[in-house]
Amino acid sequence: MRRVTIFGATGSIGVNTVDLIARAPEAYDVVALTGGRNVALLAEQAVALKAGLAVTAYDACYGPLSEALAGTGIEVAAGPQAIKEAAHRPADWTMSAIVGAAGLVPGLEALKQGKVLALANKESLVTAGPLLLSEAKTHGATILPVDSEHSAIFQALVGEDIATVERIIITASGGALRDWPAETLHKATLSDACTHPNWDMGQRITIDSATLFNKAMELIETREFFGVRPDQIEAVIHPESLIHALVGFTDGALMAHLGPPDMRHAIGYALHWPDRGHVPVDRLDLSHIAQLNFRAADPDRFPALRLAHEVMEARGLAGAVFNAAKEAALDAFIAGRIGFTQMAELVEATLSTLSGEIVTSKPLTLDCVLAADHLARKTAASHIATQVAAR
Repeated sequence: MRRVTIFGATGSIGVNTVDLIARAPEAYDVVALTGGRNVALLAEQAVALKAGLAVTAYDACYGPLSEALAGTGIEVAAGPQAIKEAAHRPADWTMSAIVGAAGLVPGLEALKQGKVLALANKESLVTAGPLLLSEAKTHGATILPVDSEHSAIFQALVGEDIATVERIIITASGGALRDWPAETLHKATLSDACTHPNWDMGQRITIDSATLFNKAMELIETREFFGVRPDQIEAVIHPESLIHALVGFTDGALMAHLGPPDMRHAIGYALHWPDRGHVPVDRLDLSHIAQLNFRAADPDRFPALRLAHEVMEARGLAGAVFNAAKEAALDAFIAGRIGFTQMAELVEATLSTLSGEIVTSKPLTLDCVLAADHLARKTAASHIATQVAAR
């Protein structure tokens, strides 16, 4: 029986992971589940999977979670420290699906067990890629990518020499606003940005899809995880979301990974790796699909892509600043404090402000990453206040 832990069980990736594990309960011993404020769902999952421990990230949610699990024998805990401690419990396979920079510390802790970390937390590689990979190497752990794009790249590279890779192309649906004229994007509302045409995801990632900040993060992830140069990585708009990535080789060949827009494919691949197991996703009917469309991802329309390349070139703590500013901008947009196109403007302003002060002058340690995150959020908040006052 395989011991598993799921960080971020109540998010979209976590829910899909729970779905796959629940289909074969005899094969898994669920060590711990963590979640946020949705304690009702977390408790339901913990009971269904007979988890040993359920942890909510919020101290204030301890009471409701404890009450929901009373009499089940499932241990209950709350707070960031409890999540960190959950990462120390022996597990053979850990899903890192906490959204945001909060996923970095438990991911690093889980790697110390020397087992498998299924990484769906983009922010870990963006903010501290070299640190994460070094920790895995030190402890003999394996990191498996769970983003659909990076899982696709990983699969396309099985048996290949990375030195023969000429380019990597990741695809983007274009998000909810992909067909809007560029000059009208500044008018987009929260509701406009929250309806994804292909994927069923949470609010934050859906908005990031509309700005292509999710794709910007994935460009940086690709640089860190696969070790290729920034100029070898590109993004294209692919409205059907059926090809998740393509790898181009020095002989001119392109190897594409196709699959339905269902995150259970990438999760299932990581769950069964190094084997392939049955995954209950739709099978593609190419005659029904008939055609696949692509178009350039215009960096003027999607400035997040240009910023990602600047971050890849700068390296160091640039990723930590970029991610923190992006999260702050997203919070401000959701709160109605700034407009849709102002999110990219805010991230660029924060990167510019901190480029000399911290990005290139501090070492890449966990303490420095966390300090850069804090400073970037503070700096972004100052820029947001200035934007709001200027209205």
